Amino acid sequence: MRDLFCIFAILVCLLPQSVNAQATLLRAVISRTDTPQLWDDAIADFEQQNPGIKVVKEIAPNSSTQFHDLLTQKLKNRDTRLDVFFMDVIWPSEFASAGWTLPLDRFFSTAEQGKFLEAPIAANRYRGEIFGVPLFIDAGLLYYRKDLLQKHRMAPPRHWPELVEQAKTVLAAERDPHLVGYSGQFKQYEGLVCNMMEFILGNGGALWDEERLVSAVQQERAKQAVRFVRDHIINEISSRGVLAYEEPESVALFAQGRAIFHRNWPYAWRVANDPEQSRVIGKVGMMPLPAFPGGKGASTLGGWQIGISRFSKIPEVAWRFVAFMTSHQMQKRIAFSTGRAPTRKALYTDPELLAQVPWLESMLETFKQAVPRPRTPVYAPLSNIMQRYFSAALALPGSKIDQRSALAARDMDRVLDLLRETAAP
Repeated sequence: MRDLFCIFAILVCLLPQSVNAQATLLRAVISRTDTPQLWDDAIADFEQQNPGIKVVKEIAPNSSTQFHDLLTQKLKNRDTRLDVFFMDVIWPSEFASAGWTLPLDRFFSTAEQGKFLEAPIAANRYRGEIFGVPLFIDAGLLYYRKDLLQKHRMAPPRHWPELVEQAKTVLAAERDPHLVGYSGQFKQYEGLVCNMMEFILGNGGALWDEERLVSAVQQERAKQAVRFVRDHIINEISSRGVLAYEEPESVALFAQGRAIFHRNWPYAWRVANDPEQSRVIGKVGMMPLPAFPGGKGASTLGGWQIGISRFSKIPEVAWRFVAFMTSHQMQKRIAFSTGRAPTRKALYTDPELLAQVPWLESMLETFKQAVPRPRTPVYAPLSNIMQRYFSAALALPGSKIDQRSALAARDMDRVLDLLRETAAP
């Protein structure tokens, strides 16, 4: 009898765990960050404020291309075990068109949308409905070693050819075998499209004509920009390793004092001034990207949003998580921890945040003027074509850009034909 009583007591002790096992599981795919504790703490706070909900997170690859592949595989399979997910700024139209994301209008009121910056809200709209809530915003920026420019009596460059000449001059004078002139993101992935779009638009070109729905990469201004990057950025002032760089590798090189100029998103400012990661603290300047002579500098609009799977069986619970993660306090915490710029307007006048991230206020106009990649449900195949073209054109010193751009334009036009056929009466 005593043994039976002991067994019963053990079962009673285990009972709370069994009840806890019945908690509502919310499954989320979130982006990788160099401050992973941020997501862990945020999820713990959400669970504490929402008893009975357990968040199961999956960390996606750092590459947005690989992240996209992971998500689309789950969504194509109508995976009901996926509830919420982070989205790159270029995905909402594609996901909405495919019927993968839940329209959020019943949760996300027009008044609440008005508290966010206009550009990321527009990026989340498709055919009059909204499919994501902006989490943070990005725009391409130029970072530079202000100590080296001052040493050699140079002002920050306004034009790309000027940047190349400055880099060559500093490299020749410093004679440091470990120093390169430029660090950016030139690996074959979405970041390559962002980088090349800035050069092409800065030279008065375009990726494609959004009205006529035809490619523009074969036009002369676009080809001039590609040749410039290949012949001068890659072959004259960068190492060949830059062809394999995404954001983490490129900013690490700059933070270690091994690059004069660096293109990245706003978060790189925090990395470059982090005592645990940087050797150039206090030696870094930040400015809008240069243009080509006679042109206007262009900065690619970036950023991430959170959406809800149309196949989620708990959309109301999923919305509670989305609202929490994109709240005023959470965006403020993200800005403090990562240097990522918030999408809520009020945070650009928040005294506490500006005291910690003083450059944020001056960035507001840059974010408003940043150029979005064209919104289209067929962006993914268009991007894949451009990635292959840009990568091959840059990697081979003698690449025939006229021929390669013509082939890329042909393939892009075939994809764009799908839009024309859809739009036809």
